[in-house]
Amino acid sequence: MDEFKALMLSRGEGGVRVSWERLREADLMDGDVTVCVTHSTINYKDGLALTGKLPGMRLPLIPGIDLAGTVVSSTNAEFTTGDDVILNGWGSGERHHGGYAEMARVKGDWLVKRPAAFTNAQTMAIGTAGYTAMLAVLALEAHEVMPDKGPVLVTGAAGGVGSVAVALLAKLEYRVIASTGRPQEADYLRALGASEIIDRAELGSPGRPLGKERWAGAIDVAGSHTLANALASTSYGGAVAAAGLAQGMDLPASVAPFILRGVTLIGIDSVMAPKARRVKAWERLAQDLDREKLASMTATHPLADVLALAPDILAGKVRGRIVLGVG
Repeated sequence: MDEFKALMLSRGEGGVRVSWERLREADLMDGDVTVCVTHSTINYKDGLALTGKLPGMRLPLIPGIDLAGTVVSSTNAEFTTGDDVILNGWGSGERHHGGYAEMARVKGDWLVKRPAAFTNAQTMAIGTAGYTAMLAVLALEAHEVMPDKGPVLVTGAAGGVGSVAVALLAKLEYRVIASTGRPQEADYLRALGASEIIDRAELGSPGRPLGKERWAGAIDVAGSHTLANALASTSYGGAVAAAGLAQGMDLPASVAPFILRGVTLIGIDSVMAPKARRVKAWERLAQDLDREKLASMTATHPLADVLALAPDILAGKVRGRIVLGVG
């Protein structure tokens, strides 16, 4: 296309200016693969970018850390015209033009070919949130936290990472304890496969260095006191995958869970994860994510709605996942 529509962030008086613009391919950044974008999504980090709160943004910038679409030109040997591809992270929507535009030019090393099991829209229903959840499940498996070892806690369970994590763990026959600050979402979480619902207030305040052993593992998106309490109540030899900081970047914990119970704290990085790990995660998502549950946690909006959605995702008001139709 000669011109395409894009959402552009730039510096304005008193902060970040947001505008819809018509651009040409020459306006895109360097890369060896050009993609016609069909779908994107909104994550917590996108909400920060759209409200001017994301540290380290390079402006002017097209936000959107995720995209799905079809290759229209490539000088990368791995991709040819017509390939359907996914991009999650790699600085897209932070330092490199991202997915909130009808066209994107990126490095082929950042892309993964779309699994045949999914449509482009379904890959964005998963997005970075769901791909992160799969990385966390793989990490728990690698540390031998298996269904027979005991239940797994998921914090922020009604959000994007949490919803996919609950559905994945349930499909893999784990007993899932879902922590949420939204009691009205209890039926939603049980439908995804949660066996028990607890209020996030149980974990969100300062706790004891070591608590009762309640779960074999956990997937945490909150950080701060929530992560500290998740560690304190993890069973002997268990593991906790830390994948977010919704409550805070601090970790007011003690070494007690590590040296008295042999608990492992695993950091989950989805942005710079090596390609082989990404491919494995998407292969497992194709195998282990229930399509009906994915549909039940997904709402679809046009890209034009993204500015109205940004404050809601930062306030924790968005349930599950959102697909944005772009092309």
